[in-house]
Amino acid sequence: MSTSPFLRNRQTKLAAAAGKAALAGTPQAPDADSEAGQEYAVLKVRLDDCLRKLADVASHEARLPLKAEFLSGFRPWVDGVIEADAPVQDEILLTSLVWSIDVGDFTRAVQLGAFALRHGLAMPERYNRSVACFLREDIATFEIDNPGAVSLDLLVRVDELTADADMPDAAKAKLDKALGRAWAAKADAFDPTDDAAPAGGAAALIDQAVGKMRRALGLDKKVGVKKDIERLERRQRQLLEEAAANGAGGSETEQQAGDTAGGQ
Repeated sequence: MSTSPFLRNRQTKLAAAAGKAALAGTPQAPDADSEAGQEYAVLKVRLDDCLRKLADVASHEARLPLKAEFLSGFRPWVDGVIEADAPVQDEILLTSLVWSIDVGDFTRAVQLGAFALRHGLAMPERYNRSVACFLREDIATFEIDNPGAVSLDLLVRVDELTADADMPDAAKAKLDKALGRAWAAKADAFDPTDDAAPAGGAAALIDQAVGKMRRALGLDKKVGVKKDIERLERRQRQLLEEAAANGAGGSETEQQAGDTAGGQ
């Protein structure tokens, strides 16, 4: 699906033009009578061909390099849609969102998801879920299955984008579980000597983790976080005991120092 620089530039400009021509209200596909609409129609035919090629491959793993190749070919058009920042219902962009998650390009997926949510775009019917549900659930599932694959910052961003969206509680709970485990991992790796360490130290990170885990459990009793919560609560108690011991020790030392000073 390689294209010339001229064609890539043309597609980007046409997609931007289609977005700028969009009217307020329910997002619609580019006007079929416009040059941008005609280009979109050509690309939609290519998209349908790509989907057929993927359907012919049974292996999920074998589909990934194909999806990466297809994403590259459609990127100039999608960049143009994003540049226009207007409410155009664009199946190419939304399919690119799906494929970006599949190939592990989560930064791009969140960028496309944020655009789609901002403009009220609807996922193609074949996906049977909203943009918010797809973005939240699929990124969370990937992170749960592959711990550390998605950065904590991106998980937090996805939560910000989708926390108030309507979707099944079980789908929503998955991201809370993923976030809880990500905060717990950050606490496990906490280095108190790091100048960039967060205020509150490891205890603050554990508190964040516990809060997300409890939220996940409240939404879905079968989400699978009870053992996580037990472990984190033990860690909370340990940190509290250590803090109390250090505080008491400090007071005793200060008292001894005072006594010594008084004796002198």
